Amino acid sequence: MENQGYLLLENGDVFQGTLIGDASSCDGEVVFNTSMTGYQEITTDPSYAGQIIVFCYPLIGNYGVNDLDDESTSLFISGVVIGENCEAPSHFQSNNTFSSYLATKGVTGISGIDTRTLVKTIRDKGTKKGKIVKDIPENMEWETKSDEMLVSKVSVKEPITYSNEGPHIVLMDFGYKQSIVTYLQKQSCKVTIMPYDSTFEDIQQLNPDGVVISNGPGDPQSLQTYLPVIKKLSETYPILGICLGHQLLALAYGGSTAKLKFGHRGSNHPVKNNETGKVYITSQNHGYEVQAESMEGTPFITTYQNVNDGSLEGMKHHTLPVYSVQFHPEAHAGPNDTAFMFQQFVELVGEQSYATT
Repeated sequence: MENQGYLLLENGDVFQGTLIGDASSCDGEVVFNTSMTGYQEITTDPSYAGQIIVFCYPLIGNYGVNDLDDESTSLFISGVVIGENCEAPSHFQSNNTFSSYLATKGVTGISGIDTRTLVKTIRDKGTKKGKIVKDIPENMEWETKSDEMLVSKVSVKEPITYSNEGPHIVLMDFGYKQSIVTYLQKQSCKVTIMPYDSTFEDIQQLNPDGVVISNGPGDPQSLQTYLPVIKKLSETYPILGICLGHQLLALAYGGSTAKLKFGHRGSNHPVKNNETGKVYITSQNHGYEVQAESMEGTPFITTYQNVNDGSLEGMKHHTLPVYSVQFHPEAHAGPNDTAFMFQQFVELVGEQSYATT
């Protein structure tokens, strides 16, 4: 069969399908996303660096790809697995098919896979390493990639500034999504994106009004080197941590993190605000969690919890203007239930600026 290919899992499972996109081999951690829409935003999210994404929704590509919805300028994913690939998209903004888009970005995909069975395998047995190949090799090797290398791959190398009339926010880039910048700009913020390995002095020289610690790929514990900078920033400026940024804040204050069996990835994850009792539907993309018990005795209190499994989804400092969330308030793809958090953060920044004048 033309373009025949295989998805191989490290446990020995083999799934046969049709290669799409770049049509070359790739390898990575195989994870699944439960979103029904937003495949372009998901594919361009830097937090997926080094991973092979399985889309649970059976039909992908039906509304094509456009020039508006990319979350980064490059694709850092290893590969894509889908059930049915649509080559005849219908949408007034579409200018490319999903398969052709993957090909131009150098990303391998495979379609015609029984994604229901594949996702059940991951849910039952946990996240697995995998490969997309044209032919099954006689000898299989499963290399382990450095998680810290993933962050260095996705982060900016030099500062980038978006001018505006409002407060100056520094975005520490561990793999930021463009939507974070968009929402901050909607709040009239000037935004400077800084490399993940910036020093405290590098950021201090910018004289920011607040700092956002971004999302990103990999194991947060591989970034221990940067925890002292994060803690010092949190003792100096208002802080908002998002996803990986939330985990790094917890580690900086003596907390611990652990890998989830198959992660939270999708746009339908319910989280409960412990202060109000209100439940929000959130967009999430993470394979690690902050262990709630590890935060006991720290100056943080839990603000949000996952309704499904009770995991810690948000926290705030007892006295400092520092808080974080495990989910993505900017969503894209996903519901905008928690987008108000950007406004809250900017208001908090304004209150701190007023208090120091």
